[in-house]
Amino acid sequence: MYQITKDFLGKPAPPGYIAGLGRGATGFTTRSDIGPAREAAAAKDADKQQTQRSKDEEDERRFANAENEEGLFSNMPYEEDDEEADKVWAMIDAKMEERHKGKQRTNVEGESDKQEIDQQLHGLKRQLQGLTEDEWSAIPDVSQLAETAARAKRRRKTAVSRRGERYSQVSDSTLVAGLGLAGHDQEIAVETSKDEDGTVTNFLALGQARNDVLQMKLDQAGDSASGKTTIDPRGYLTSLNTVGAQTAAEIGDISRARTLLKSVTQSSPKHAPGWIAAARLEEVAQKMSKARSIIAQGCENCPQSEDVWLEAARLNRREDARAVLASAVRNLPRSVRVWEAAAELEAAAGDVGAQRKVLRRALEFVPTSVMLWKAAIALEPPEDARVLLAYAVELVPLSVDLWLALARLETYEKAQKVLNRARRAVSTSHEIWIAAARLEEQQGAAHVNIDRIMAKAVASLAASGAPMDREQWFAQALQCEEDGYSATCRAIVAAAADLGFDSDDTAEDRAAAWVADAERFEPQTGKPGVVTARAIFAQALAVQPGDVDLWRSAADMERSHGSADDVDSLLRRAVQFCPQAEVLWLMAAKEKWTRQNDVAGARVILEEAFAANAHSEAIVLAAVKLESETRQDARALALLERARASEFAGHVGTRGTARVWMKSAVLMRQLGRSADALAVAREGGALFPNFYKLWLVQAQLQPPQEARQTLSRALKACPRAPELWISAARLEFAEPQRNLARARAILERARVYVPRSPVLWLEAVLMEAEESDSVARALLARALQECPHAGVLWATAIVLEPRAQRKARSVDALKHADAHDPEVTVAVARLFWAEHRVEKARSWFERAVRADPDYGDAWAWWLRFEREQREPDPSSVAAVKDACVRAEPRHGRYWQRAAKDPDNAWLPVAEILHKTAELLATTRQL
Repeated sequence: MYQITKDFLGKPAPPGYIAGLGRGATGFTTRSDIGPAREAAAAKDADKQQTQRSKDEEDERRFANAENEEGLFSNMPYEEDDEEADKVWAMIDAKMEERHKGKQRTNVEGESDKQEIDQQLHGLKRQLQGLTEDEWSAIPDVSQLAETAARAKRRRKTAVSRRGERYSQVSDSTLVAGLGLAGHDQEIAVETSKDEDGTVTNFLALGQARNDVLQMKLDQAGDSASGKTTIDPRGYLTSLNTVGAQTAAEIGDISRARTLLKSVTQSSPKHAPGWIAAARLEEVAQKMSKARSIIAQGCENCPQSEDVWLEAARLNRREDARAVLASAVRNLPRSVRVWEAAAELEAAAGDVGAQRKVLRRALEFVPTSVMLWKAAIALEPPEDARVLLAYAVELVPLSVDLWLALARLETYEKAQKVLNRARRAVSTSHEIWIAAARLEEQQGAAHVNIDRIMAKAVASLAASGAPMDREQWFAQALQCEEDGYSATCRAIVAAAADLGFDSDDTAEDRAAAWVADAERFEPQTGKPGVVTARAIFAQALAVQPGDVDLWRSAADMERSHGSADDVDSLLRRAVQFCPQAEVLWLMAAKEKWTRQNDVAGARVILEEAFAANAHSEAIVLAAVKLESETRQDARALALLERARASEFAGHVGTRGTARVWMKSAVLMRQLGRSADALAVAREGGALFPNFYKLWLVQAQLQPPQEARQTLSRALKACPRAPELWISAARLEFAEPQRNLARARAILERARVYVPRSPVLWLEAVLMEAEESDSVARALLARALQECPHAGVLWATAIVLEPRAQRKARSVDALKHADAHDPEVTVAVARLFWAEHRVEKARSWFERAVRADPDYGDAWAWWLRFEREQREPDPSSVAAVKDACVRAEPRHGRYWQRAAKDPDNAWLPVAEILHKTAELLATTRQL
């Protein structure tokens, strides 16, 4: 195909040509392009182009305005129609201009009005400071007006939609008949779905599997919190044995193994393990005669092998085994194992005489065997045993067990000689020294002698090159305690306590190490260790008698494992060494009052404590509590009145303390003297305006309107106290007004002053839950974002969730909150309770009270759980009550509400427990 050639190709460009000028390009030329001969022509062309461009711009400006008659229509005549059209357009332009001016004027006036409104509000804000609480309460809330309008609108829509409609009740029989006609199945069907490829999905099975997975996670979380495992070790080992037998039966080839073992025995007839393996293979194949024949050949080929003879005795019957062992002792007369097997064979036959003869014959061949001596001595009466032991220690002088056995059979004087001989024979044995100390304790010797023996023991073993460290000696002390030798236990601790310390270690360092040892040896349930721990504490207190924390640790140990007299004796010593320690005086008085029921003795201790600490607030309040609990109201009021007029340490220049004024008001309120209590609370609040509890007492003693004013002043004085904000919100949300909007506003403002407070979020969530669960859950989600580790919020989340989602929420709670948090643990226990899993729920309740015994709500929930079973167990209910009384809980939302009720002021812990359980019955149930 021929190509068309453009005629301008290869020709020079015309003068002034600029490539792309039609597309808006300007182009450029250089001196090398035009050369010196074309400069004038290029300049002339540029002037012409500039003149043309100016003319075009002038035309564009002239024709841009349609009113410019000099343009396109300038040469046409002006007629009446044109004049009328111009008037119409002029009216339109005037109207539009007026409208534009109005908008501009409105914008200018709006900006000026805005500035004026801001200035006006700036003055009004200052005037709002003078408003009273009644005037504030009279102001309607915007949310209330919005809710009222929305509610009225919904009512109007409902009225319009229902106008002209009538409804009547339908009987149950009609509904059932309708279900039958419609083909509905009255049983729950399995919900399935069939995909395009024919696969059927069982949604019910998927839901069940999801529940199983969540249950497994809950169990694992609980086991990780309690340190237990879900695997039964015995069952696991049994299953392993079963699997092993099945595997051997499936894959074992007995005939091939027999061929291999036959080759082994023929090639190496002196190899004893080969004969034993061949005999056991036949035993597995249940061919006992062949197994005995093979092991007999092994005995002939390996007469010096103990294992072959013992295997032959095991495979043969008792009569044949006796003959086999007789042949064995002829071939191996110094084999202890063969002699022991022969003695055990006679013991199995019940022939003690034959067994004794076998052992004595064995000692003739092996006189240095400790095992044979012990077996022979065990069969003899005490007198004959003493003779044998005397002969045995001569033959085996290094056996500590034989020396100790001989000492136990001798009298006191002879036992001392035996132990001295044993000590010289075995100078590196600590058992002999401990036996000597035990011997002295058995004879009722003084503790000084026992202490001297153990001190020599520690020094002698160190000199003999067989020293023991402190941990080993303390373990021996624990063993002595288990055997009933308390004096020896204390002596060991006293002698070995200083081991392992350098000269640079101070008394504080030693005391700290000893306290750690005492805590390690502190006994668990049903196990010994009290004497050992007490002895270690005694060593620590001897070097640090002025350490208050050390005395408290020792007192706690005595309170848990000792008697009341032991605790009283220890605390009496403690206050002698630390007379300025208020806590020790208070512990001594409480022990005397609660455990010994000695009110007079407790009163004497508190008098001595006040004499040693004249300006102690804690001691005065303890005395007031003692008098009020024993219903000595006059004495309690007198003590408080004197305390309100006194000065205390740390409060110089003021009358009393905030707690003294608060306790005074509370006691007067409990006694029914509300007016006096309110006066005392007001006076105390004036002296201590930053103590929020005095404000709370005032608000509780006042009617709602006055309480609202009091709380308003309190929040100005104590804006960081969540209790005040909660009380103010509850006051607004209380009956009969139930102003949720104002309560919500108060709690929102509280979270500004006290951010990240779980109790404030919880109060807001509970208030919203009384109106709407969905709103409460939304608010709770915000709360968990701000306080992700708050157990009380997670527990509330479990309760508010729908039933199908509670288990998943409980798994999240255990994952994000503390696994030992009692609130979460109780919520999980309640979840199991709702599912009727009694044992699981009981274990979680027990875990909750073990994690925090001071949390009273857990005890109350557990009591309700035990009482509301189908067949309540009185012993279980009584056990919960007794454990709660011993724990003496003080905290918990519902526990404090019941305990601080003036009507329950003097009730014991057991009654408070019942009151709290009744209060829990009114809460939201799962």
